[in-house]
Amino acid sequence: MILIVDFGSQTAHLIGRRLRQIGTTVEYVHPEDAIEEAKKLKPNGIILSGGPSSVYDKGAPTVSKEIFKLGVPILGICYGWQLMAKLLGGNIKNTTKEYGPEKVTIEKPLGILGKLPKKQFTVIVSHGDTVVTLPEGFRKTASTKTVAFTAVQNIEKHLYGVQFHPEAHHTEYGLTILQNFAAICKEIYKPISLDPEKIINDIAETAANQKVICAVSGGVDSTVAAFLIGKAIGKNLIPVYVESGLMRQGTDERVKEIFSKLVRADLVIIDARKRFLNKLKGITDSEQKRKIIGRLYVEIFQEIALQHPEAKFLGQGTIYSDVIESKGSKHASRIKSHHNVGGLPKDMHLKLLEPLRNFYKDEVREIGRLAGLPEEIVMQQPWPGPGNAINIMGEVTEKRLAQVKQADEIVVEEMKKADLYNKVFECFAVMTDAYSTAVKGDERFYGEVVAIRSIDTADLMTAEWSRIPHEILARMSSRIVNEVPEISRVVYDITTKPPATVRWE
Repeated sequence: MILIVDFGSQTAHLIGRRLRQIGTTVEYVHPEDAIEEAKKLKPNGIILSGGPSSVYDKGAPTVSKEIFKLGVPILGICYGWQLMAKLLGGNIKNTTKEYGPEKVTIEKPLGILGKLPKKQFTVIVSHGDTVVTLPEGFRKTASTKTVAFTAVQNIEKHLYGVQFHPEAHHTEYGLTILQNFAAICKEIYKPISLDPEKIINDIAETAANQKVICAVSGGVDSTVAAFLIGKAIGKNLIPVYVESGLMRQGTDERVKEIFSKLVRADLVIIDARKRFLNKLKGITDSEQKRKIIGRLYVEIFQEIALQHPEAKFLGQGTIYSDVIESKGSKHASRIKSHHNVGGLPKDMHLKLLEPLRNFYKDEVREIGRLAGLPEEIVMQQPWPGPGNAINIMGEVTEKRLAQVKQADEIVVEEMKKADLYNKVFECFAVMTDAYSTAVKGDERFYGEVVAIRSIDTADLMTAEWSRIPHEILARMSSRIVNEVPEISRVVYDITTKPPATVRWE
């Protein structure tokens, strides 16, 4: 077993996911409990995760130096490496920041960097602090153009540090690096597979023949969750689709089709478009929007629950990226409150049933596929619960909602015409709340700027912007400024995650 000390990184859970992917058993522990748990569990190796803190912050999470005397290999990742360096006598400074993809050059192909196919490869980095002086006994094994000690090792004590994130999907050879560390730990691999039958059995045991009100949106997460819950409890499933007015065009029709042909349950549709617009009136802060939407969804589900007093559970398609971005672990930083996590009231009467809570998007797709859902369902583009409310910077009005829906439909249409829609993870339009001058009909026009966002990712924890051909972007731009009222220009977002998130809010 490998013990992961969780310092609150957005990708800390992803480390364990990657290790489980290669068949390694993992356990998580908070840093304040690390030494006690390590002595009790006797792991073959320890990984110190990244985290949002600086090692010099007051109250920054730390571990006892005794952990380095346990005689097991230890890998420090980002903050974990900085903390290792600090505790062992190195120096860290806030001098060189790196965010997003960077090129790493291997200088000594040793230890966890041994036997990689290339000496230079792309990694994902996200740090403000940097180790500038190595502790005694460490030697440099790799660097970037701005950071000297991107990878290091103390071969005698089997201590390793990397300033990048090998767990990130977009880090080349990241899985190989983790495999190399597992091999140094003398881990015995036990390959595992995603098993929908186990999830279904767990749901059946938890729900115990009680009715479940299940929030559905037509998206892959809620559809897979509802499908599994339906398999477990049959007619006790009450799927509820709330028409908030914030979804993509045609979502209601897709939901009706799913629950008439695939899940076969009596779908409840609630038209709440006016309620959502009224609640969002005058609200410009993105966190407020998300929480208002979350509370309103739950209010509606509780109203439905009054009509079904025998219902005890609220089923949701919450996945792990929702949880971790909403401050899902003790030392994590809140990136944004997902409506189904950060927006839930403390006095909610229904118990939550979230069968996909510990899985990433690509795992959810595979679970749905293995459970028998068709490919067009499991591979459809995701759409967030707050929908277009978080694709509109600033206030959500009926006018701006109509604008973003029209612009988004143009993006989707052009991607489908170019046979690109199913080749990217997600594409959509954004009302930026930025304004610029244009010339329309030989007259000055001052209107809002629309952004197009398209990304490629496996698990939503890291993402690359899609390389859409210029002629396709040109058609989108031309149509949007001509067909969508009061739009002055169109821009294309080419920011990776990190540092950006997928959505603008």
